[in-house]
Amino acid sequence: MVRLALNNEVSNVQLDPSIDNPTAEVLRLSGRLGALLAANQQIISVAESCTGGGLAATITEVAGSSAWFECGFITYSNAAKTRLLGVPESIFARFGAVSRECVLAMSAGVLANSTAHYSVAISGIAGPGGGSVEKPVGTVWIAWRFRVGSSIPGESSDAWATRFRFEGDRASVRQQAVVAALNGVIEHVHGLVRPDSQ
Repeated sequence: MVRLALNNEVSNVQLDPSIDNPTAEVLRLSGRLGALLAANQQIISVAESCTGGGLAATITEVAGSSAWFECGFITYSNAAKTRLLGVPESIFARFGAVSRECVLAMSAGVLANSTAHYSVAISGIAGPGGGSVEKPVGTVWIAWRFRVGSSIPGESSDAWATRFRFEGDRASVRQQAVVAALNGVIEHVHGLVRPDSQ
């Protein structure tokens, strides 16, 4: 059984301009996530497209992260998403790689190929090219998934996904996506996100 949250969209998101050192803020969030996962004896794995491994790199910047991080899938091409994560090719034809359907399938593929409790999947358009009227540069979909019950692949899971519209250059879009991904897991651990049954 998979329980999915309702569609969400967050527009015009930027890192807080009052933050003097955005990189330090990202690492602070990563450390906070690591402490929460370690306290709960939980593990996370990720799948990334537009961030190109940035989320996994940020998580593993924290010393001791081997206790809560298992693996990352850098699936930049559609073919890799299908081959490594089992994303159906029909999703690309119908919805595209930057879609709710794609990131939810990616997050499911992560849990199917790991023993993690949490998975995060990111797919978006970091720019400067590649955008469209429907999906402008800065459009990023992120999905989070939590394995309910045991850590055996195939067990039921909760999942939710959000579309973001980030502003800024390519590096900024990618960094903001990492921040949003980290915050999503932190909020779920704290019980602030409760996926709705569908």
